[in-house]
Amino acid sequence: MTMNVNPDLSFIKFLKSAGGDTLKKCYQCATCSVVCPLSSDKKPFPRKEMVWAQWGLKDKLIGDPDILLCHQCGDCTAYCPRGAKPGDVLGAIRAYIYTYYGFPQGLAKLASNGKNLPLLIGIPAAVILIMWLISGGMHLPTEEVFTKYGFSQFFGHWDFRWLSKNVFFIDIIFLPAAALALFSAYKGASAMWQKMNEGLNSDSNFRPSCNQFVLDYLWPAIKETVLHKRFNECGVNIDRVKGHLPLLLAFIGLFIVTTYGFIRKDLLGVFIPALHGVIPQYDPFKLLANVSAIALIIGIGILWANRANMEEKKGIVPTFYDWFLIGEIMAVGVTGLGAELLRLADFMTVAYVVYYAHLVSVLMLFLYMPYTKFAHLVYRTVAMAFEKYRESGFVNKGA
Repeated sequence: MTMNVNPDLSFIKFLKSAGGDTLKKCYQCATCSVVCPLSSDKKPFPRKEMVWAQWGLKDKLIGDPDILLCHQCGDCTAYCPRGAKPGDVLGAIRAYIYTYYGFPQGLAKLASNGKNLPLLIGIPAAVILIMWLISGGMHLPTEEVFTKYGFSQFFGHWDFRWLSKNVFFIDIIFLPAAALALFSAYKGASAMWQKMNEGLNSDSNFRPSCNQFVLDYLWPAIKETVLHKRFNECGVNIDRVKGHLPLLLAFIGLFIVTTYGFIRKDLLGVFIPALHGVIPQYDPFKLLANVSAIALIIGIGILWANRANMEEKKGIVPTFYDWFLIGEIMAVGVTGLGAELLRLADFMTVAYVVYYAHLVSVLMLFLYMPYTKFAHLVYRTVAMAFEKYRESGFVNKGA
């Protein structure tokens, strides 16, 4: 039996530039699949992915859920007798997947290349700066106003009781960015699910209902992600759990606080204008915000140290794909907590500069979430849900 192989050379070139430059060293000994604690007998990886990557079979890889099921624990790379670094190759393929499924494509491609870093920072910085200028709030308040209102008048003040000027400008900057990120993630994950479904080679016509999809496949995958169950099964780099877990919990905490802030200032603030001001330090949600910020810095700090250690001792190639997200999250945590501490210390000028940097870093996180390594929260969870779907009796009966 013969098969025509039409390699995608641009795809191979991308993998090499994203940390997968060692893939040609693989000679199919299958050590990686044997030592991988997450690889199964029926769906062994990353051996087959290494073959497909060598052959440039992009269409097979972008619809392969096993690419996302890999947690890059490093076992396969550590035991590879040829130094092919399968974990790094799979990481490079994931980077390509996030770009491939990204929407809009222009923004996705912009976020995939370290040469574009000035633009990646400059676009959000310009947006915040222009809106700050338009708002008329680009000046330092009096010490009395700053002590009383903090950053709640960063974009100025008006007497319209239904919505404060600061909340209005925060909304028109961040709500569209969040909506774009959510839509792009949904669009990309849906396209990936369809592509994975095409690769099942099943004659089953079963399609789960929305309710069944959420309860039987998605929710169990979310729980597994939050509990870091698969990370705990990895051996060589199990210490990464110490960084990932506080980071994940920090994002959950900050999401809760952001939701509370929206309800407090955008909804309840319509009826109680005083709620537009600074959230008191004794408020439980304020305490949660501070604890989450500290957890964020600790978690990303551990991941920063782990990544640097792996590059130094294991020869892992540093990539923009990895370091951009680490730096971005660290910037969010440090500028957020820094602005809060500077406000409490009444260092107004420096506090305003740091708060501006915080807004820029948060906008970057929103805008680029679907295209950077941060997107693995979405795509990996969907791949885990698909894994449960493909193993269900509905699919296997027709296979």
